Amino acid sequence: MRNPLSEKVACIKPSGIRKFFDIVSEMKDAISLGVGEPDFDTPWHIREEGIYSLERGRTYYTSNAGLKELKEEIAKYQKRRFGLEYNPSGEIYVTVGGSEAIDGALRAMLDEGDEVIIPQPSYVSYEPCVVLADGVPVITELKEEDEFKLKKENLEKVVTDKTKILILPFPNNPTGAIMTEEDLKGIAEVVLKHDLFVISDEIYSELTYGSRHVSIASFPGMKERTIVINGFSKSYAMTGWRLGYACGPKVILDQMLKIHQFAIMCAPTTSQYAAVEALRNGDEGVGHMRDEYDRRRKFLIKALHDMGIKCFEPFGAFYVFPCIKEYGMTSDGFAEMLLAEEKLAVVPGTAFGACGEGFLRISYAYSIEDLKAALERLERFINRHK
Repeated sequence: MRNPLSEKVACIKPSGIRKFFDIVSEMKDAISLGVGEPDFDTPWHIREEGIYSLERGRTYYTSNAGLKELKEEIAKYQKRRFGLEYNPSGEIYVTVGGSEAIDGALRAMLDEGDEVIIPQPSYVSYEPCVVLADGVPVITELKEEDEFKLKKENLEKVVTDKTKILILPFPNNPTGAIMTEEDLKGIAEVVLKHDLFVISDEIYSELTYGSRHVSIASFPGMKERTIVINGFSKSYAMTGWRLGYACGPKVILDQMLKIHQFAIMCAPTTSQYAAVEALRNGDEGVGHMRDEYDRRRKFLIKALHDMGIKCFEPFGAFYVFPCIKEYGMTSDGFAEMLLAEEKLAVVPGTAFGACGEGFLRISYAYSIEDLKAALERLERFINRHK
């Protein structure tokens, strides 16, 4: 029998996150600090709107690009929060989570051999999505001494005449790093100089602490060359509703929508009606969750420092990225032993790129009580392995 598999797909490694959590799901009394999912319920007024849409019999397909009302609310939100103006007709479309938008943008924009710069450590899907779109991933390392920010000079070093797209993953998963207006200014200069395009993944844009998120699309000359990816999973605790969106130039979104038409048809109708309510009346709930994450962030950073674990202070998302190099173990080795000995699951930094070696991702999308219990296990472990 001939090989039934695509060589391209078979060569892609599975997610480095899933290995640990398949084990945890079957391990009694295990604690997981690895899942990037809010522990809050979706606010009731949003759930209620979803229920109401079902009671009204709104179980039909929407237009491929999404509900008109939702696209209008997305446009208002982008203007209100980030000063960006998008036409709901042609410059916005609704996707099945932010991940679909990332995949669609890459497939719509890349020809075989085009290079895509991916700063790492970063979200696990970028690199395989580039490969699946026949692009060439080019990795640039985000360094702890730079607060895991993308530096202008480091970006310049990896640009070639084949570079087409820069993926900008901030606020960052797994490090929690953010890019300020001043940081982004230099990146925009490089993008314009080399005629590049940007896919800006802003899914954590509402979860920043101490400063407001700035989108690179707001810089002069950048809106027409940037696809902004966002969604409802993190800010509104709507992970299972599977809803995201893309904003950008119509010439690119038309081709993304073509892929969406054939692969998806439309995002879930119930979720779209709920998302309209989230954008209209959800700011207070977002603020409450952000304040609680900030409390947990401060608690976790202090606890790690008190244990003697070096950890960069993150100002975005809901992760910390502590350094464990002094313990003489690889990231995978540390995480595997921690799980075996203390039934505590964290994610090895290498799940987010090879330069994540020597680090762990710990999520604080958990209650203070859960974090305290987990930290007791972590402290026992490191005391044994000093």
